Amino acid sequence: MGKKRSKMYSSNHNILLVGEGDFSFSLSLATRFGSASNIVATSLDSREELVRKYSKAEENLNALENLGCKILHGIDVHTMSKRACLKRKLFDRIVFNFPHAGFFYHEHDSRQIRLQQDLVRGFLRNAKKMLEEDGEVHITHKTGYPYDEWGIEKIAEEVGLFLKSQVPFHKDKYPGYVNKRGDGAKSNKTFPVGGCSTFKFKKG
Repeated sequence: MGKKRSKMYSSNHNILLVGEGDFSFSLSLATRFGSASNIVATSLDSREELVRKYSKAEENLNALENLGCKILHGIDVHTMSKRACLKRKLFDRIVFNFPHAGFFYHEHDSRQIRLQQDLVRGFLRNAKKMLEEDGEVHITHKTGYPYDEWGIEKIAEEVGLFLKSQVPFHKDKYPGYVNKRGDGAKSNKTFPVGGCSTFKFKKG
């Protein structure tokens, strides 16, 4: 079978997806590839929590499993490199779309921003350990205020990763993908992504 691509991702890449909501992004990639055998898709939530929170989670998970995806639940980005199920694996692409630490304060509150920064730092520190030498870590992130206050490029440099490129993210290029709030009573609701980009980081 020849290589198939979905924008920035290829069926030849070993791909790790973290922080998945209803797993619709994973399924969008897998559908394009015609297989999910090269994808490991993970969530912090258990399967039971996902089905409770997201109306299409069970349908998406079943479709991914039928396409050969490895699905892991209870994966915390702060510790994922130490998990036995991931410890000896290296990936060409490690992806975290719209990371968010939960709704504790207003988005512009400095305390909320620090929580977001801690989440991104923990993710990048672990992702670096799980990355092939020529691999990339991708964070898709809003670029307007207050999200630009997170300083994800500086955080990446702190852990030894450097910005390779920043490209506009267009959700409609991933058919079926529905971004979710993921926390609280409105978990199943989507949110306007507005101006956003995928930041591609590599090892120095």
